[in-house]
Amino acid sequence: MSYIKKYSLLLLCSSCDSLVMCYHLPSSASLPYTSKLVKTLLYNFIRQEKPPPPGARVFPQPSDGGGLLYGLASGVATGLWTVFTLGGVGSKAAAAPELSSPLANQSLLLLLVLANLTDATDAPNPYRQAIMSFKNTQDNSPFPSSIPHAFQINFNSLYTALCEQQTSDQATLLLYTLLHQNSNIRTYMLARTDMENLVLPILEILYHVEERNSHHVYMALIILLILTEDDGFNRSIHEVILKNITWYSERVLTEISLGSLLILVVIRTIQYNMTRTRDKYLHTNCLAALANMSAQFRSLHQYAAQRIISLFSLLSKKHNKVLEQATQSLRGSLSSNDVPLPDYAQDLNVIEEVIRMMLEIINSCLTNSLHHNPNLVYALLYKRDLFEQFQTHPSFQDIMQNIDLVITFFSSRLLQAGAELSVERVLEIIKQGVVALPKDRLKKFPELKFKYVEEEQPEEFFIPYVWSLVYNSAAGLYWNPQDIQLFTMDSD
Repeated sequence: MSYIKKYSLLLLCSSCDSLVMCYHLPSSASLPYTSKLVKTLLYNFIRQEKPPPPGARVFPQPSDGGGLLYGLASGVATGLWTVFTLGGVGSKAAAAPELSSPLANQSLLLLLVLANLTDATDAPNPYRQAIMSFKNTQDNSPFPSSIPHAFQINFNSLYTALCEQQTSDQATLLLYTLLHQNSNIRTYMLARTDMENLVLPILEILYHVEERNSHHVYMALIILLILTEDDGFNRSIHEVILKNITWYSERVLTEISLGSLLILVVIRTIQYNMTRTRDKYLHTNCLAALANMSAQFRSLHQYAAQRIISLFSLLSKKHNKVLEQATQSLRGSLSSNDVPLPDYAQDLNVIEEVIRMMLEIINSCLTNSLHHNPNLVYALLYKRDLFEQFQTHPSFQDIMQNIDLVITFFSSRLLQAGAELSVERVLEIIKQGVVALPKDRLKKFPELKFKYVEEEQPEEFFIPYVWSLVYNSAAGLYWNPQDIQLFTMDSD
């Protein structure tokens, strides 16, 4: 009978009265069951159980026919599965993508709804507490008495499921929630030696930014930012060598490190944002992730090094264009007092902030790991003219000192080597020059470190987002679009 109860509870909690159900679930009488419910929902997500075929019986039929009780139990259980797979109270106007495991999806959505319930006036959300504190089944240390709703779960199975399910918004949101709120999970994941299984699906989300909604892109990007807060992660990703990344179409990448691929995808996201969405929040988080990694850049792929300098080139052109527009606008305003002057100062300030950050990222790599990155030095020398205009600019003068020193030092050595040098010969001269460059001449700057912090009222973002996922993804539930008030129907 527990089999039926499991699905009955899930169906009831995911019904059209779910707001009422979820309001009553955290009552004092149900608190002892908090950890069991959260654990069950997580295991449903981990198992990804497929529904039985239409018409199949959930329970094996006894040899004697089983009588009336068996018939009723089997009918109820099969009926619940039918609601999951075919729709119970109606269907949406636009068909949702077919789910391989409706139970896992429904469990995940319910877990996200519960985790994002607001705290009561006299007690914190118990479901969030359970998510924040659960441990690995292999962890034998006792739970502190101060931690309520504690339980254990198999981290390896959970990690595998998270890696495999990142195509959906809700799985990415669960990964973010666990990384941000549960230090046990975060420590476990950062210690894994197969982080590429988790990072690659996240990078693929960002790579296909045109096809994803903005919330999904934000979550993927924040996950990367959280991971790059760890120096061990930033070092290890350059040791993982990948072959034939088929979804990366700009260039054939037969062999590249995970670190270089991460840089390529984040830079591509910045460039897409510059030309399409122009979202400052997205820019800031992309640059923060690159900045966190910069001191540990190792053996950058030549294409990754080129793209770093290409992004700087794009920013430089944009900076010059805005300057020219501002100058022309100022001249026009002198001849016509009636024409309002556009606010180019604000645009210029934003662009200069981004340029400053890019220069700091390049400088951080040069001062901390110059000898590991001959391809970046090569790319700098190839585009050295780009940096001349910023040497005397008051906003960049200090940070340009090291970059100018490196360019001047290696340009001199190349000049001494003669003209018409091959790429291989230039790289050889750079590698030899790295040893001869006096490191004490490079000015030290504070280490670039950025940490993700949630907004003061995160529920304003997460609650509408979670319920939009329920509306769009819950199996077999109908919601009248005209009654939706928590989020706009065309929101991402």
